[in-house]
Amino acid sequence: MATTYDVNEGIATLTLDRPERLNAFNEDLVRGALKSVDAARVDPEVKALILTGNGRGFCAGADLAGGLSPTAEGVNAAMRDLYNPLILAIDNFPKPTIAAINGVAAGAGVGLALACDIAVAARSASFVLTFGPQLGLVPDLGVTWFLPRAIGRARSRALALLGDKLPAERAAEWGLVWSCVDDEACLPTARALAVRLGRGSPEAFFEIRRLLDKAETNDLAAQLDAERETQIGLIVRPAFTEGVQNFLAKKAG
Repeated sequence: MATTYDVNEGIATLTLDRPERLNAFNEDLVRGALKSVDAARVDPEVKALILTGNGRGFCAGADLAGGLSPTAEGVNAAMRDLYNPLILAIDNFPKPTIAAINGVAAGAGVGLALACDIAVAARSASFVLTFGPQLGLVPDLGVTWFLPRAIGRARSRALALLGDKLPAERAAEWGLVWSCVDDEACLPTARALAVRLGRGSPEAFFEIRRLLDKAETNDLAAQLDAERETQIGLIVRPAFTEGVQNFLAKKAG
């Protein structure tokens, strides 16, 4: 498999492992990633999932030189059966996800990074969308959905139309990633975040994500209703009872 997967102290780490190709997508890599995400989903020991890359790159997008059939039929099958299901599996993952962007994220690699809940970028990392200016294609793997929600319409259009490289530090300034850190601190920072998130309620975190997504299209009244309905569902869960008890104990102390 072109991926590696391990679980350590409740934190699962999925590593894209084609460093000689900057972890570009091919069928083997995507199937391995899907298998790992599914394993982490059902493993009760896993509290959070980290996604990262091996070597100098996070993910250089689709491997046009040795993995993706450059035909309408080949692209359709790859996106329908492999690439899009991977993005949906990460977006619908019932536990927190963190992208540790260790190097360049290009094309589909940008969508992969943005599908995670939180992204930490190494200082040497960068983001680039080459679809339109170089390939005559559109951004895919959710980039057109995630990107404008993260950085707005004007910046999204410029990145997609010009294909300019966006350095990690500016990506953090723009809100594309949560933080930019020194290269050697990227994975440890992601792991520290995963540990923090692993202490919380996965049900609440999942609902927070869904509510924030709904807020993009809901009016205020609909969003208030969605918040109310979600609270009703969560308030009977053990996590709320435990949280109240802990809060009262700290206040009394």
